[in-house]
Amino acid sequence: MKRLLLLIMLGLSLAHLQAQEEPRNWTVNGYVKNMQTLLFFNDAYPDLSQGQLVDTFFQDNLIHSRLNFRWYLDKNWTVRADLRTRVFYGSFVQATPGYGNLVDDANNDYFDLSQVILNEDAWVMHTMLDRLYAEYVNDKLEIRLGRQRINWGISTVWNPNDIFNAFAFTDFDYEERPGSDALRVKYYTGFASSVEIAVGMFDDFNEATIAGLWRFNQWSYDFQVLAGYTRGDLALGGGWAGNLGGVGLKGELTYFLPVEEQGDDAAFAATLGLDYSFSNSLYASLGYLYNSEGGIRNSITGLFSFELSARNLYPYRHALFVQSSYPVTPLFNAGLAAIYSPVDVHALFFNPNLTYSIRANWDLDLIGQISFDQEAEGYRSPLQAVFLRLKWSF
Repeated sequence: MKRLLLLIMLGLSLAHLQAQEEPRNWTVNGYVKNMQTLLFFNDAYPDLSQGQLVDTFFQDNLIHSRLNFRWYLDKNWTVRADLRTRVFYGSFVQATPGYGNLVDDANNDYFDLSQVILNEDAWVMHTMLDRLYAEYVNDKLEIRLGRQRINWGISTVWNPNDIFNAFAFTDFDYEERPGSDALRVKYYTGFASSVEIAVGMFDDFNEATIAGLWRFNQWSYDFQVLAGYTRGDLALGGGWAGNLGGVGLKGELTYFLPVEEQGDDAAFAATLGLDYSFSNSLYASLGYLYNSEGGIRNSITGLFSFELSARNLYPYRHALFVQSSYPVTPLFNAGLAAIYSPVDVHALFFNPNLTYSIRANWDLDLIGQISFDQEAEGYRSPLQAVFLRLKWSF
């Protein structure tokens, strides 16, 4: 497997170098990113040698490259293969035993399409095919087989309808989002309507996800309804997107009912969002999430380690989201997002960001993640992170 992935990476790189020779039926693009990270733990890092939480500081680094390959066999058939390669190094990697295995375990679906190429005390190199599928398109019919993104979500931050491949808002460096090994069949019944059936690969039916989605337009709104089975639950949900005056209005909800009486409790997740662009180019959005699986007393540090799924999209039962962004100049953008959970610990999460376009295909980002929760003595901030990222796209 290791040799196969290395050969694929080399082949795609050579393909890019030859991209301008003559007309072809394939394309290659991608990016390379370098990100420096500073992590500050305030009585929040578990020191195994002392058996307690301690203060500490880590400096970490990530080199992240991506190659996106498309092969157009004819007017109906396309093959897609996207290779994601990351090199982690620094003090946080060194302080985390088995870091390479943790990264590898968190990035696969049914098939093992990844490889830890380098796994040293302070260095880890991991590569994976996070998209690998064949697609057939003929008029109103689309069929995809392989690792793909089944994007059933509508809302900006939380997606209860995204039962195949949920994602976390805090994972900002993975803009493509996770994929699933699945078969998806979509048929367009009209200009703005379609029916879709998707089946994820599985060995044990308790791990299966099989569902259908119906999209349609009514009263100038896009609606969708989904029903299916996912990992031991019957799922029924829906969503909508449209405008209320000049304000964008989006919402999603899904109810999860366990098939086995001895299984998990029923769960319900719902989100509502508003967004508006002002005449001066200021963008603002508001959102709310109700998550029945969320807690009310757990520490904010769980925001980065909880078990993410469509039935549990956030560590807390309630969450309020606010975001704004403004283009200070055509090349410089500033933004801020905040999430407040009105539960016992009154958890707060701040996400400021600055983006500067250095030149064509070159971007520089400065991003912060600051968390707070409340204890008897008042608010505390157990974890702060600062990220400086340089990205070149080709």
